Amino acid sequence: MNSKIVYSCHGAAKQVTGSCHLITCNDRRVLIDCGMFQGGREQEQANYAPLGFDPSSIDVLLLTHAHLDHCGRIPKLVRDGFRGRILTTAATRDLARVVMLDAASLQEEEARRAQRRGLRRDEAVFKALYTLDDALHALDYFGEPVPYGEPVTVVDGIQAQFLDAGHILGSASILLQLDDGQLQRSIVFSGDLGNPGRPILRDPAPAPPADYVVMETTYGDRPHRSIPDSIDELYRAVRETVVRGGNVIVPTFALERAQEVLYYLHRGIRNGSVPANISVFLDSPMAISATEIFRRHPECFDEAFREELSHGDPFTMPNLHFTRDTSESMMINNIDRGAVILAGSGMCTGGRVRHHLKHNLWREKSSIVFVGYAAEGTLSRRIVDGADHVQIFGDDIRVRAQVWTINGFSAHAGQPHLMDWLGTSRRRKVFLVHGEYRTGMRGMAERLDALGINSQIPGMGAPIRLD
Repeated sequence: MNSKIVYSCHGAAKQVTGSCHLITCNDRRVLIDCGMFQGGREQEQANYAPLGFDPSSIDVLLLTHAHLDHCGRIPKLVRDGFRGRILTTAATRDLARVVMLDAASLQEEEARRAQRRGLRRDEAVFKALYTLDDALHALDYFGEPVPYGEPVTVVDGIQAQFLDAGHILGSASILLQLDDGQLQRSIVFSGDLGNPGRPILRDPAPAPPADYVVMETTYGDRPHRSIPDSIDELYRAVRETVVRGGNVIVPTFALERAQEVLYYLHRGIRNGSVPANISVFLDSPMAISATEIFRRHPECFDEAFREELSHGDPFTMPNLHFTRDTSESMMINNIDRGAVILAGSGMCTGGRVRHHLKHNLWREKSSIVFVGYAAEGTLSRRIVDGADHVQIFGDDIRVRAQVWTINGFSAHAGQPHLMDWLGTSRRRKVFLVHGEYRTGMRGMAERLDALGINSQIPGMGAPIRLD
């Protein structure tokens, strides 16, 4: 019997970013995520290509979480014809609004800058992927939020259940129960899975029994350093840089990482692990807005963190400055010592962090502290890999600052925790996505093969029948 249930991957296939998955059942079509490709020029240009399916044919979009590589193409999806519902958790809905509006604003700003320069050599003038109006229009399609753990009928023959993924505020894995009238199958999409043991969010809920699994593999080939060791290294980086008389630049993802680093700095100042006279700058309008949203969603917090919240705000400390305005951000560059600057983007592909890198990367007294994933082709990856010089705003900048890479802060589970999440339930097949092909995906495939678990690395857009 040929199944009428078909899965296809339209993003994060043999790569890390652009997550987008399509399930067809009974001629109804459900999309899981519609994220932006990030990295080098080739990846970014992929955002302008057709989506690989007719947006107007999609009945429902299920959104796992609000990171740009999972929600960033939703305004394009709507502009190109999507008219269905978007279902997600309450916290993800609030964060996705901030993320998509910020992305639209940056797109428009870059388009205006390109137009002022005129036509580039052998290049068309940059056009925004979508506008603020497109992003605002997309927000109209978000439905009522879906609570964790409660089954919801998506369309005829498809039921969904959102499970806490512990990755960022509101993040979810999604279990789908599929019935094509003759065959019943189940498939769980991991989304991005959190690194257990972090202080703010709950640990990921284990994968439920399901016939098929679509699993992220960002760190599918290796474990993480322990969180206590990572915290100690962060404190050491700050202390040593302060003694040298420099600044600490932390390229920071606005969702979760910024709030987590603020929390650790707050704790370090309180217990004496970090000098109390440092000035901390959260130089990211989106991270500032996200921090405010965090305070509105205690339902996502770990129980111990909720208790801590009842005794005061763990995201505050002496000499903490939130800088929304561009003029305030520019003033930070007049400070040559004793500043800890958290700025986006985490991969240094845009945002204000590039200005701070330009002013500090060449200074031996300063430190650059990476606390998140650096994808291939990004400025952060070139610095992490030991480049002597990098290009920032067309200038050749020598890398003389001390570079720290602390991967224990990652919001992604390492290989041992991915295996813990997957568990021992019998699966027909595990599809490996959202990872670098040569490392994360192949490393996880080898691990699963050694355990006798059938896996597959899907190609872009290739239909797979779920028999």
